[in-house]
Amino acid sequence: MRLVRLLAGVLALTLAPVAAAAAEPKRVVPEVSDGRIVDLGVMTSRHADPRRVVVWLPPHYSATGNPYAVLYMHDGQNLFDKATAGYGMEWQVDEVASRLMREGKMRPAIVVGVWNTPKRLREYLPSKAFDRLPPQYIDRVRGLYGGEPLSDGYLKFIVTELKPAIDRRFNVLRDRKNTLIMGSSMGALISLYAINQYPQVFGGAGMVSTHWPLFLAEPGKDLTDEEVNVVASSFEAYLRPSLASPKTHRLYFDHGTETLDSQYAVYQQRIDRIVAAKGYRQGRNWVTRNFPGQEHNEKSWASRVEVPLQFLLPPFETRSR
Repeated sequence: MRLVRLLAGVLALTLAPVAAAAAEPKRVVPEVSDGRIVDLGVMTSRHADPRRVVVWLPPHYSATGNPYAVLYMHDGQNLFDKATAGYGMEWQVDEVASRLMREGKMRPAIVVGVWNTPKRLREYLPSKAFDRLPPQYIDRVRGLYGGEPLSDGYLKFIVTELKPAIDRRFNVLRDRKNTLIMGSSMGALISLYAINQYPQVFGGAGMVSTHWPLFLAEPGKDLTDEEVNVVASSFEAYLRPSLASPKTHRLYFDHGTETLDSQYAVYQQRIDRIVAAKGYRQGRNWVTRNFPGQEHNEKSWASRVEVPLQFLLPPFETRSR
């Protein structure tokens, strides 16, 4: 019972609107110890609410010469600097990516950090999976998240407004295999949605601690088998016809075993069957990893972020097709 209450508390914190749940950041623009940050400021959009976007450039970045791959990441305030992070923990993306590039384990890349907003839940909720829920579950998720999904508009912002701006301003590769997207928790869900909705744009997606359940049980209770099955089935129904082709895409999934992540394995196993049936091969163009002892927070994600970075952005000469 104590564990159930703990998980409920973790999920309540994770799923609360950012403005209410996260602490006020100590500064607006992140500072980094490796490379440099270019602040694009608060970007407006025809499709989504305004939000800050920053671009991390590795230490060796040059505006001329060989262009760089691009990794788009959600919850951008949590990536580089704990002083801008909502919960005082960061992914340490700048330190880890810089080290991997120096060691020749990751292709040269820049990272675009897209801030979240108070509408984070709705923006990261895949609308086509949501639409496949039974009516009573649609009402339940709508009530928890504060309204209908806004994911289609959020992705239109990234694909039709942000990416063209990045392509114009920075020395980057614009093709699919060098355009990747990644996030954690609900950010993992929107990353998977992005590669399926825009398979011509994104060649790989990283799903870290994917928040498959969508909602919690009542306090003091577990989700029923029916509740688990209904949500898992909605994702299966969406993914079967929509999952991006294994001939041209790479998928990375993972989860821990503690706190909120302890609920994810049963869902991930079902998703893995869909991925395998599509033709993806473990270790080649698809990875699903379980990290014992890892929790649902940035500290845990920082400890393993090198794994998806190396898989999604391997050195050019070792890229498998």
